[in-house]
Amino acid sequence: MKYVDEYRDAAAVRQLADAIRAATGRPWSIMEICGGQTHAILRFALDEMLPREITLIHGPGCPVCVTPIEMIDKAVVIAGRPEVIFCSFGDMLRVPGSRKDLFTVKSEGGDVRIVYSPMDAVALAQKHPERQVVFFAVGFETTAPANAMAVAHAARLGLENFSALVSHVLVPPAMRAVLASPENRVQGFLAAGHVCTVTGMREYEPLPQSFTCRSW
Repeated sequence: MKYVDEYRDAAAVRQLADAIRAATGRPWSIMEICGGQTHAILRFALDEMLPREITLIHGPGCPVCVTPIEMIDKAVVIAGRPEVIFCSFGDMLRVPGSRKDLFTVKSEGGDVRIVYSPMDAVALAQKHPERQVVFFAVGFETTAPANAMAVAHAARLGLENFSALVSHVLVPPAMRAVLASPENRVQGFLAAGHVCTVTGMREYEPLPQSFTCRSW
């Protein structure tokens, strides 16, 4: 796959769906890990193209869903401070804390800004040396390099008014927690390829060694 046209090739999609159908000999419960995968599956109705024997279970691969409520509460408190410019990706603004969310803080006068990259927050720190700029660094392994790069870049610039509220989580422990549950019905995972691009495959190798697939 090299081009966007190939990615949206209907004939190739049907061919792959036929191959999956031919290879499916019994029922399977498969969890897709990445929130982006879930979005694409539902948006393009890919689940309806799969054989009835395959059940897709939506997994924990959305940073919004796995950010602890305690971290949201910290973000709300920090964002409400008058000297702070609080920067976040837009999907975090409506995530509820114990009492309120970041959107409410913004409506109450807090300087909460949506950015599209952690480097945007670094640029704001350069532009507003009189303010403390805090970036809400959430996500899985894929967002960690960019967040680390922003911190390193701010350090090179000598910015003392830039900081990050960090809430990074890892995919393999989430998979292990699912498999270890007494109520688990997941028999396989559709892993997040972009995460493996960052971390490699070694962290995933112990999973099939530790858990035996059961049939239902």
